[in-house]
Amino acid sequence: MVIDMNYWRKVIKRIFIFFLTIIGVWLGFKLSVFYMPFLIAFIISLLLEPIIKVLMRKTKLKRKTSAIIVFILAFSIIIGLLTWGIATLISEISNILGNINQFLDKGYSFIQNTIKSFNFEKIQISEQVKATLQSSATEFLGTITEWAKNVLTSAMGFITSIPTIGIYVVITFLALYFICVDKVYMLDQLEHHLPKTWVKKIGIHIRELIKTLGRYLKAQAILILISFVISLIGLYIFHFMGWGIKVPLIAALGIGFVDALPIFGSGTAMLPWAVWCAVNGNLKLAIGLLVLWAIMSIVRQFIEPRIVSGQIGIHPIFTLIAMYTGFKILGVIGMLLGPIILIVLENIFATMIDDGVFKSIFDR
Repeated sequence: MVIDMNYWRKVIKRIFIFFLTIIGVWLGFKLSVFYMPFLIAFIISLLLEPIIKVLMRKTKLKRKTSAIIVFILAFSIIIGLLTWGIATLISEISNILGNINQFLDKGYSFIQNTIKSFNFEKIQISEQVKATLQSSATEFLGTITEWAKNVLTSAMGFITSIPTIGIYVVITFLALYFICVDKVYMLDQLEHHLPKTWVKKIGIHIRELIKTLGRYLKAQAILILISFVISLIGLYIFHFMGWGIKVPLIAALGIGFVDALPIFGSGTAMLPWAVWCAVNGNLKLAIGLLVLWAIMSIVRQFIEPRIVSGQIGIHPIFTLIAMYTGFKILGVIGMLLGPIILIVLENIFATMIDDGVFKSIFDR
């Protein structure tokens, strides 16, 4: 039997490229945590690029001038929103810290009343079962208390980390300015220092990846923003009507976060909340939350088909696996990044299939 050395060299080379790509993606997402300000600046620059081009075309201004004008406008809007958001969050976190004991007392009373409502004295059950039920209730209360302590620690951590957040914001805006103004120059330098064949091939793949990922992120961002704005307006209305909403911004952010998770939705947060309000006798807020959830669902169902015109085509089970894997590796934020990483990997595999990487490995 004659061994075809050329064939096996190609196979080893393809396998090496395959694993190198996987390692590169893994390192890329690991490093993205450290270089998050630059990544955010790059994403914002992609969103601002069409506006810069429109301004150049309409006003005949040079790119640098147009980029500076758009940057100043974006800077003013983002800083204004951040200032309002941080001030409101600090106020609402202070409100939560001041009422946390009252919340725990209500939770304890609710659980105790629920246990008493079973009327154990009239039910023929063993003392062991009673002890187990009471032990479980005590353990549940301990878990709730521990969770509340963690929330307090996170809240205090957020307040004390505001100076660090300020540094991140400054670096992000500086990076955004340089990317917007000097984008053409940076691309020219990149092409000058890399082989032309590399630039052409890498450029095609990166553009396709950005197009696919951008379509997904843009659609999700619009849907989440719509849900957040509707929930924020509704919760502020409930707040001003005196229905017991003391932290509307934090509540809206929580609903927006849950809504951002694939498979889940705003109902995951709002329906249990409405049930809790109904059990505690706040029927006005319970009905209001149900109406608000219905409005959000109707608006989303109406808008989603128009925004998400080209679906990525990933089955929900794979999305769920990606979310769980992201959660185990990166924590809560990994639930958001998991599906994004899955899209990147799918795009890379599709590219490798188109380039015949797997064909050359398995076909002879």
